[in-house]
Amino acid sequence: MARKSKSNLSELHPEENKDQIYENALAEIQSFELPLGTTLRSVYDDQPNAHQKFMEKLDACIRNHDREIEKMCNFHHQGFVDAITELLKVRADAEKLKVQVTDTNRRLQDAGKEVIAQTEEIIRCRVQQRNITTVVEKLQLCLPVLEMYSKLKEQMSVKRYYSALKTMEQLENLYLPRVSQYRFCQIMIENLPKLREEIKEISMSDLKDFLESIRKHSDRIGETAMKQAQQQKTFSTALQKQNNVNYGRNMHLGRNRILESKNEITLKRTFEDEDEHEEEVLTAQDLVDFSPVYRCLHIYSVLGDGETFENYYRKQRRKQARLVLQPQSSMHETVEGYRRYFSQIVGFFVVEDHILHVTQGLVTRTYTDELWNMALSKIIAVLRTHSSYCNDPDLVLELKNLIVVFADTLQGYGFPVNRLFDLLFEIRDQYNETLLKKWSGLFRDIFEADNYSPIPVANEEEYRIVISKFPFQDPELDKQSFPKKLPMSQSVPQIYMQVKEFIYASLKFSESLHRSSTEIDDMLRKSTNLLLTRTLSSCLQNLIKKPHIGLTELVQIIINTTHLEQACKYLEDFISNITNISQLTVHTARLYGLSTFKDARHAAEGEIYTKLNQKIDEFIQIADYDWTMSESDGRASGYLMDLINFLRSTFQVFTHLPGKVAQTACMSACQHLSMSLMQMLLDSELKQISMGAIQQFNLDVIQCELFASSEPVPGFQGDTLQLAFIDLRQLLDLFMVWDWSTYLADYGQATSKYLRVNPSTALTLLEKMKDSSKKNNIFAQFRKNDRDKQKLIETVVKQLRSLVNGMSQHT
Repeated sequence: MARKSKSNLSELHPEENKDQIYENALAEIQSFELPLGTTLRSVYDDQPNAHQKFMEKLDACIRNHDREIEKMCNFHHQGFVDAITELLKVRADAEKLKVQVTDTNRRLQDAGKEVIAQTEEIIRCRVQQRNITTVVEKLQLCLPVLEMYSKLKEQMSVKRYYSALKTMEQLENLYLPRVSQYRFCQIMIENLPKLREEIKEISMSDLKDFLESIRKHSDRIGETAMKQAQQQKTFSTALQKQNNVNYGRNMHLGRNRILESKNEITLKRTFEDEDEHEEEVLTAQDLVDFSPVYRCLHIYSVLGDGETFENYYRKQRRKQARLVLQPQSSMHETVEGYRRYFSQIVGFFVVEDHILHVTQGLVTRTYTDELWNMALSKIIAVLRTHSSYCNDPDLVLELKNLIVVFADTLQGYGFPVNRLFDLLFEIRDQYNETLLKKWSGLFRDIFEADNYSPIPVANEEEYRIVISKFPFQDPELDKQSFPKKLPMSQSVPQIYMQVKEFIYASLKFSESLHRSSTEIDDMLRKSTNLLLTRTLSSCLQNLIKKPHIGLTELVQIIINTTHLEQACKYLEDFISNITNISQLTVHTARLYGLSTFKDARHAAEGEIYTKLNQKIDEFIQIADYDWTMSESDGRASGYLMDLINFLRSTFQVFTHLPGKVAQTACMSACQHLSMSLMQMLLDSELKQISMGAIQQFNLDVIQCELFASSEPVPGFQGDTLQLAFIDLRQLLDLFMVWDWSTYLADYGQATSKYLRVNPSTALTLLEKMKDSSKKNNIFAQFRKNDRDKQKLIETVVKQLRSLVNGMSQHT
């Protein structure tokens, strides 16, 4: 009932309720109590136009507040206006007071200026008096310090660094402590370490200049040291000769008197040249001023930093050593490149040796030995590399001489050089290789220029000239009168002389290597063997294989190699005379020239056989048989007669050859001719052969047999040479006689008349004749004799085929 009455009440006065709700909402908004959500939701209820009505109420409330604020401002504004009016009245009085105070201050200041000036003057004078007294006292105390510092500066300016260091010690220990309270003293104290560092830097700069100087002059120093070593060696050699002369004076006084006087003159000239060079040659001390290194070492030692200096010096010298040991890329092209390289290295180690002996501890023997071992390994590697590029034996020989002088020089300064002499043996092999290449070219030129004909000598003088170059002896030839011919060609004495020149050239490298005569003899024989077995043998083999070398030249080459082989014993005597080592010594090597020239002869003989066979093939190729001819021409073929004439003239040239060579060549030629003729008959491209062609071929074989029986080369026993054509003869006889019954009946027996005729060969030739008979006798079937012959051929063919098949089955 209550709810119903309340509802009815709101329905009776709805507008009044709404106004009351808006009033409550505005009161809550003005009270700033949060949250306002409930208040605002009560405003926006389900009534229409609730928002607009609320906003109207809100605007009316705002206008009421504005009227209240305006009333309050009007109430307080009159008091503010009155305060401003009173301030404007006080401003005029304040300005008057300010003018009066300023005037009073001015008059007071003018009255006190004179008093202030006099007071300040009195104060200044008393301060000056006190300062002067203090300054005099302090200057008397500071004057010695300044004098010592001035002295220090003067010593620095004249580069008396050691005295400057002593002055600094006095300043620090005696003078500066008395005036340590002054700022200039503190500056001095701060400057003294800087001066010490400056002295160290200056001395280090001098050391760097010194290092640069010795780097620039190392080649001159090294060149000087190497010259002195050469002069010392020359002097020692001359003195040794003089002693040898004096030792043998009593035993050979008469014979050696002239030699002694010559040696005395030579020794005197050597001494004079030595004196002259001593005046000209400068030492390392003359070329380089070592005072910077002494001074720098002393200064660093005084400063207690000697170890740092030693380490720096050694480090820099190691760097310079690496630069010195680095060769130029083109060093191997000229001897001057090697000379400069060696001079720089010698100069470097001469300086180090000097430093070692004149300083205490800067470098040690251990340090120099270590540096030398490092350098020696690099030097050996460089020389191995660059010497391999040298193709000129003269340059290699110059390099060897430089290495010897280089080693002797450094050995004189106490450095071990055994590895360098070991390296020389490696370079010796390289030298021998370059010599072999050079002599290979010389041998080729000699062979190219040779005419391969016996040497003509018109008189005794020409004969003596040849004999002086080559040891030739022939009693039978000596009995002949001039003009005459020596059996060898011009290349033989030239080759012999070039071999001797090679031995001389190889000997040059062995000098000054500190080796015994036995070792030198062994080296000469080994290098000569290489020349004979490799270089000369290769040149001979290449010469023999050249296409323009004919049979005549090959014959002469065989004769030449025979005489060169006989001359090998004279070459052994020549080497023994040079080295004074007897050939009877157990360890003496022998020359291998015998095998070299034998191999060359065998190659030439084989080439003769080959060229003969090639020539025979050329004649065979021009053969032009009419294989279908009905009858023979009654005479041998022209090509064959030309071939036989060629063989006769060729074998006449072989008269100077050893008998077995000529016989072997002749037998080889006949066998090749027989085989070529047999292949011509059995050629697969040849399909038909007539009996007339067989008869013509038989005439050619008869000429071959006549040539063989004429003994074109002496020395054959019986009909040995004719046996080369026995296969052809038996085959042709079988076809010429047509004795097939005998062949078939006796086949396989040792006493067979046609033992050398192979059934397959006979079958091949018979089938070609069979095909020819069929083609040429078109009407043979109408003639009884021809039919019988054809049947006989077919029967023989069948029997031969059965033999051939039986042989193949048996095989």
